[in-house]
Amino acid sequence: MSSRLRLERRDPASQGVLASRIVRFLDRLEAQHSEVHSLMIVRHGYVVAEGWWHPYGRDIPHMLFSLSKSFTSTAVGLAWAEGRISLEAPVLSFFPEEDTASARSNMRSMQVRHLLMMGTGHVQDTSPLLAKLGGDNWVHGFFQCPVEREPGTHFLYNNGATYMLSAIIQRVTGQTLLEYLTPRLLEPLGIEGATWPTCPRGINLGNSGLRLTTEDIACFGQLYLNRGRFQGRTLIPEEWVQQATSMQISNGTDPESDWEQGYGYQFWRSRHGAYRGDGAYGQFCFVLPDQDAVIAITSGLSDIRALPEAVWDELLPALTEGPVQESPSELALLTQRLNDLRLDDIPPSDPTEVQGLVSNKIKHVVLEREMGKAPLTLSLDLMYSDRIEVNIDEGGTLAQVACGLGESGLRGQLIPFEWGGERVPEPVMARARWVDQNALDLVFRFYQTPFCQRLQLRFDGDRVTAELHSNTMPDHVECWQGKTE
Repeated sequence: MSSRLRLERRDPASQGVLASRIVRFLDRLEAQHSEVHSLMIVRHGYVVAEGWWHPYGRDIPHMLFSLSKSFTSTAVGLAWAEGRISLEAPVLSFFPEEDTASARSNMRSMQVRHLLMMGTGHVQDTSPLLAKLGGDNWVHGFFQCPVEREPGTHFLYNNGATYMLSAIIQRVTGQTLLEYLTPRLLEPLGIEGATWPTCPRGINLGNSGLRLTTEDIACFGQLYLNRGRFQGRTLIPEEWVQQATSMQISNGTDPESDWEQGYGYQFWRSRHGAYRGDGAYGQFCFVLPDQDAVIAITSGLSDIRALPEAVWDELLPALTEGPVQESPSELALLTQRLNDLRLDDIPPSDPTEVQGLVSNKIKHVVLEREMGKAPLTLSLDLMYSDRIEVNIDEGGTLAQVACGLGESGLRGQLIPFEWGGERVPEPVMARARWVDQNALDLVFRFYQTPFCQRLQLRFDGDRVTAELHSNTMPDHVECWQGKTE
């Protein structure tokens, strides 16, 4: 990922932004215990506020989940501008091998624009069915899904539809979605090292999985705010920006809901004349044309609906029409707050106290549980005063990470517990703390993702019980049992 700053920095007052309102936004997040990972506010093309909650950082990419969809939409817009794709083209026309006599009439009438607007006619998200019906051929699986309604008449958020846009890009260009976007969009925006998972046949997921930095998101939003231009260069046609960010289909009628303002081409309409790309657990790119502003946020939230409310209540009033006068102390306070952001999952242990506990009590712990068909064994080596060594054996797959007993924790790699899909090691910041002589907490913060897992161990003689908690599923607790050795 590039560490180069692509957007110029200015103090907020010079761009008509009230520092005091940004502080109020930070106060609100803290009061609500909202786990936001990064924030960048761009006004008139200048970054006026930015911050990362430790251990997240400027140059660390973050998993975007469905915010990825807006990048997929942009690829379709580029292919449309190059004459490679017509939005009225039937989806089946790109995959003639699937156009058999059994193809249903609604499937035959489904067009590219229906995929873009989430108006395919399906009544359930097709993504869980792609592999079930198609094996390793997810495109085939999509065409096996029943299309219950006439395309274009019914909004349904459909991850399979976005995957099909990625498949179409690859079919018409001979490149993956990521390969196609790199010289046309990513490189001109200064985005380096982007990654995007693929299906078994090498098609980028399109609907999720893209990892970018906060400034990458902000640059993307600025491109759309400038109607397709970035730093004096036209990257996407203004006509596409207009179409993609306008309401193409209704998705509800509640004027107070940001999820019922209409849907464009893989962009959500928002209140206050704004639009956005967003992703699960709080990944946001808000574009506010009326205020000439972009707000980029990454998070690890269990419920993301409160975050737009905080943006409109606290940050929208911060965006005034002209330069503002604020005391130097207001700017100094904002600067200090942004520099001191951190997520304190657990306070650090006292090394002296921990040394006494470890040397006099427990040397080794083994926890076991059934996880699917593969038994999982977790062992803790408590011999050290500054860390706890964690060793995991999941059906023969071995992993090791050190949990620091200090304030900052230790960086390593670990396969997260209980994640679906492909099980691969993730960068992690791992910390540990002795709560008392009978309780130990381990925290694994996967800092390129929204996820943080906390393992709370309680000792009773030679018996150990443990609870596994996740920040994104606070009501779900996995219980383990074990023993000391």
